[in-house]
Amino acid sequence: MTTQGNRTGIGIIGAGNISPQYLKNLTSFEEVEVRFVADLVVDRAASKAAEFGVADFGTVEDLLARDDIEIVANLTNPAAHTAVGHRIVAAGKHVWSEKPVALDRDSANELLKAAEAAGVRVACAPDTVLGAGIQSGLRAIARGDIGEPLTATTMFHVPGPESWHPDPDFLYATGAGPLFDMGPYYATTLVHALGSATRVQAVSSKSRERRAIGSGPRAGETFPVEVPTHHAALIEFEGGRSAQSTFSFQHALPRMGFVEVNGTEGTISLPDPNLFGGASTLYRYDRKEPVTVAAEGAAVGRGTGIIELLRAIRAGVPERASGALGMHVLDILCGIRDAAESGQPVDITSRVEPIAPLPEGWDPTVAQ
Repeated sequence: MTTQGNRTGIGIIGAGNISPQYLKNLTSFEEVEVRFVADLVVDRAASKAAEFGVADFGTVEDLLARDDIEIVANLTNPAAHTAVGHRIVAAGKHVWSEKPVALDRDSANELLKAAEAAGVRVACAPDTVLGAGIQSGLRAIARGDIGEPLTATTMFHVPGPESWHPDPDFLYATGAGPLFDMGPYYATTLVHALGSATRVQAVSSKSRERRAIGSGPRAGETFPVEVPTHHAALIEFEGGRSAQSTFSFQHALPRMGFVEVNGTEGTISLPDPNLFGGASTLYRYDRKEPVTVAAEGAAVGRGTGIIELLRAIRAGVPERASGALGMHVLDILCGIRDAAESGQPVDITSRVEPIAPLPEGWDPTVAQ
């Protein structure tokens, strides 16, 4: 593979709803150049390429045949993540996968093993955890602002995405629901803050068997709900730490972005883990008033993790949004699902190394 000048070639597979967020940022970063957009519907790839000034577009085969592309962003639907990931790995390119990295543990492990054998890396969203908001909060935890972290509470409660999403069916299909759609943001943040999970217990429910689309050309059409739309979990972590987490598409009163981490000296309320910015609020037993922890650093949006991956490859160090982390988060989410179905605790067998926060001045927009 080759790079042109100091810019690394990036390819995009999947020109759906989330692709504009990636393309907007990746076409502005100094260290990379988006050189190809691919999609099963070539006209859709052409439209996105034209919109964001990308020179070439076409099929997945066309993209993977290019020798000037080093990292491929896999923005396909979750059910296609591992199949497309294997094709990227087989072409000798690094993978940035939208979340989740797979729909089951075995598929995730097989992809990571294939990447290791091929000498390439698999990294995985969400990269919101690398934004200035969460990273500033994690630095506060790391420097001991709440003492030793012990427990956490997270909540994601909404009525459901069918009110605004024009094609929400897949969000209620196997491998989705609030647990697998939104759970990665919260579970990833918890692993950064508390370390590896060891065991989960959970309950779940489903409020309706069918839902109605509220906007777009399919408005009024109904579709089946295949998975639970509410999970409540108790997650245990190494060192006796724990978290209580709920993920729900059946709350008329929305509560989003609620993440609190409690320690021996205080509590920190982190910003929404689905966003890249936002301040944290620190409460300590020895202070009467809370303290704002400002977001220090860059909060540019999706694609941040691709830059962190690229810099890690160049430096020969592990990337923070690693495939191993994505696998561990998947293990947690599958464990929650399985515990709710069985009514029994489920052990989490995968582990990840502790993840250090980014340096305060880290910025994906300035070339290194």
